[in-house]
Amino acid sequence: MTTMELLRRARQAKTALALADGDAKNRALNAMADALLDNAQAILTANGLDLIEAKGTVSPVMLDRLALNEERIFGMARGVREVAALPDPVGQVLTRRKRPNGLVIDKTAVPMGVIAIIYESRPNVTSDAAALALKAGSACVLRCGKEAHRSAAAIVSALREGLSAGGLPQDALGLVEDVSRQSARELMQASGLVDLLIPRGGAGLIRACVEQATVPVIETGTGICHIYVDRDADLDMALSIVENAKCSRPSVCNAAEVCLVHRDVAGAFLPRLRERLAEGRKARGLPPVELRLDGAAARIIPGRAAGAEDFHTEFLDYILAVKVVDDLDGACAHIDAHSTGHSEAIVTGDPEAARRFTALVDSAAVYWNASTRFTDGGEFGLGCEMGISTQRLHARGPMGLQELCCYKYVIRGTGQVR
Repeated sequence: MTTMELLRRARQAKTALALADGDAKNRALNAMADALLDNAQAILTANGLDLIEAKGTVSPVMLDRLALNEERIFGMARGVREVAALPDPVGQVLTRRKRPNGLVIDKTAVPMGVIAIIYESRPNVTSDAAALALKAGSACVLRCGKEAHRSAAAIVSALREGLSAGGLPQDALGLVEDVSRQSARELMQASGLVDLLIPRGGAGLIRACVEQATVPVIETGTGICHIYVDRDADLDMALSIVENAKCSRPSVCNAAEVCLVHRDVAGAFLPRLRERLAEGRKARGLPPVELRLDGAAARIIPGRAAGAEDFHTEFLDYILAVKVVDDLDGACAHIDAHSTGHSEAIVTGDPEAARRFTALVDSAAVYWNASTRFTDGGEFGLGCEMGISTQRLHARGPMGLQELCCYKYVIRGTGQVR
């Protein structure tokens, strides 16, 4: 089936979704979760073929993003059920005004229509996106990267089986068969067929969508996330936060890529950071972190000198750029110059420093004494997410059900004329 045929079928299916009430959507979602578990072996077989083909062509951390196992499939099914358990956003009255002339004006949440998602090598995005779009009353067309296409096809097959069992049209969910750049361009320029395009992936994909799309786009994902260790930081806490933010899963967009350290504590903190992330992890049989140091940091600890690009690179690997700054304002200025607007953190015991940092840093999520790894729909209590919006219009941060709805005004009168 061509991409355009897939979109036209989704366009037809969106009517049934718009009319479906919360109970109907929840039945379908729970049936989709059941179908994921029932088809787990087929999904794992497909994923195994993807992994065999990807080995040697992508990094180990990217292979981890691609890999599925029974636990991850169970987690995908659990995520779908969690979406089913959330309140239905469609039809919610966001505001109500009664005018002096008697008109009642309801600002009401409504479905987007057809949502297209272009993503790379994360198979779990397939079920997350499908579940969220369905609960928000929209049809969903997916286009994944070639590395994950077999896995995504098996997942979509199971989800479509669940949709049918739940009484909703299978064409509400589709997967683009063509993994060439042409199919991505078709989605970007499918005016009249795609109501919203969401790219989830690296900087190149997102830039291409923003520059080439003629349909509405929400910019997501790229995460050059910073952690600033203030002069009043608890250094033990800072070490734990930096290690978690960098090492718990370095291939995701909420992983830290840059550590900024106040000059007053750099002499005490940086040797401990090197011991914790490099030598200590290596001794424990864990991947060590390569520290890329600015000039001031290199005078305190040994390591690789940071290059011109290192402070505005999303490494997605066990690499951390490290810079010594003069003060909090210097940290904020660096973040303003290099951040992608995703997630930043300050570690400090000074509430005034935290207040100033959270006021000055203009990113979707700003943390005080916590890891950037919490920027996630599930961790925010939104269920699974469609992505992390790094723009300012319509949606910002983790995109859950509310962010996947549009709104319209429904006005009730008793014969008023103007």
